[in-house]
Amino acid sequence: MGKYPDDVSMVKAAITGDQKAFEKIVGKYRTMVAKVTVGMLGNSTDAEDVGQETFLRFYRSMYQYKGDAALGTYLTRIAINLSLNELKRRTSHRWISLEEKHDRFHADDRTYHNRDNTELVEKALAKLDIKYRTVVVLRIMQGFSTKETAELLNLPLGTVLSRLARAQEKLKPILQKLEE
Repeated sequence: MGKYPDDVSMVKAAITGDQKAFEKIVGKYRTMVAKVTVGMLGNSTDAEDVGQETFLRFYRSMYQYKGDAALGTYLTRIAINLSLNELKRRTSHRWISLEEKHDRFHADDRTYHNRDNTELVEKALAKLDIKYRTVVVLRIMQGFSTKETAELLNLPLGTVLSRLARAQEKLKPILQKLEE
């Protein structure tokens, strides 16, 4: 058994057909996956679709999960890959209006304290290049360590640190301009 026996137990139960176990997995990680997809894609229908697809992909391949990584990390990797695929799929870098809100994404979200700040952060993130946005979403918004972020993105630690520093440099003037 891997390093995360509780996750492995839930997955094993789901594999044997225990629908409640899979529902428990979705319930436990839905908000985390939503934060990743919204952070990557903006608060849009696409983010909701990618979030649902994350769990569908996991459901189809959950027998491969061995517990070597936390289930949250495993699902985050799926969500990142699907979000990156969605960004590539878009023919232009048009952004769906960030004014469009899906309350269910933020219903139990304790990270964002008010709607104005959420909108401001989403607008600022949408202006960042994807390589910087990904690091910010994982490291700052999701709270992964720098090492975990590097592992999730398959990047050297130094690259993650430099992208994070550059992202913060780029975000300062963007946020100042948006606050005016």
